[in-house]
Amino acid sequence: MTENMDTRVVAFVQDVTATMGLTLQATTEESADHVRINLTGDGAEALLKRKGEVLDALQVVVNTVFRRDERGDRHYMIDALDFRRSKDAELRQMATFLADKARSTGAPQEIGPLNPYARRIVHLAIADHGDVTSESIGDAFLKTVVISKKS
Repeated sequence: MTENMDTRVVAFVQDVTATMGLTLQATTEESADHVRINLTGDGAEALLKRKGEVLDALQVVVNTVFRRDERGDRHYMIDALDFRRSKDAELRQMATFLADKARSTGAPQEIGPLNPYARRIVHLAIADHGDVTSESIGDAFLKTVVISKKS
């Protein structure tokens, strides 16, 4: 959002990771709706254990500490060693594959269970296809996304 806010967030992330015993470097990349904080350095792979659960937790903490009224509609995305970037690309590719399958078979396709961040990636990927839709189903934190051909 602002350079001052980004500086505060980066400092916070570096403080948290230093408390974990990690010495990481952080760089930021700005996009239309989020700021990606890329972490690199010795020990960064510790954030990737258990399918990136530590990254997910750190991202939730950052976006909770720096509340929405302070940061606006944008959010901070935490990544380490481009782990999330590659997983996002895989998710978009899977969503496109399932959209093609839904289009060709006419049968709804499911992907999940997914956390809110992953669901958003799928919905945005499906939005690029005019002849299919996506819908989240379920009532828990993890939900399934159903991709269907438009009638």
